[in-house]
Amino acid sequence: MIIEEIMKTDVLTLSPKNTVRDALRLMKEKSIRHIPIIDNDKKLVGLVTSNTIKNALPSNLQADPTISIYEENIENMMIKEVIVGHPLDFVEEIALTFYDMQISCIPIVSGGQLVGIVTSSDLLYTYIELTGANKPSSKIDIRVKDRSGILSDILHIFKNHKANVLSVLVFPDSKKRDYKIITIRVQILNPLMIIEDLKKAGFDVLWPNLPGITQ
Repeated sequence: MIIEEIMKTDVLTLSPKNTVRDALRLMKEKSIRHIPIIDNDKKLVGLVTSNTIKNALPSNLQADPTISIYEENIENMMIKEVIVGHPLDFVEEIALTFYDMQISCIPIVSGGQLVGIVTSSDLLYTYIELTGANKPSSKIDIRVKDRSGILSDILHIFKNHKANVLSVLVFPDSKKRDYKIITIRVQILNPLMIIEDLKKAGFDVLWPNLPGITQ
């Protein structure tokens, strides 16, 4: 999946000459926390977030102490070295940038112009949709030996139950170095029969570990 598929394109922006008061008003009215700052050619020149404003109030931004800080131009406090993405970037790459840089939004630029924005909330919603967590379903966690073909063996059991698998996640087991945890979300509200067959086949079902099921 690429960023173009999940980015917001109706981006609310301000110019460098807008004031801090303008930014606060826009954030409050539109319930947003990030405002890209663009020039007359729609070129991204900065970024203002709720945190940057919070950290600047009160501050010594104003050259003239008689001028309220709320009337200061945004260009005096905006982030000028902005991390940006491209519409064709992969979602995984952008998510890694969020993680590494510990940021909450990335403006998306193409042809030198701002074309969209992605926030940490957008990534969270995308993750929920991709995993199927927003649908009536059950999650099954299985600890397996890290070997070739193990996933195929597990999914064969789901196939026998004609179960619709919504997503499969695989990640290292923090307790056993040579093992993996496979998380399968299946569109069944009562996966009891699947869990029983998984355990009969020798798989270590971590969740749900229901009482009364053959160990």
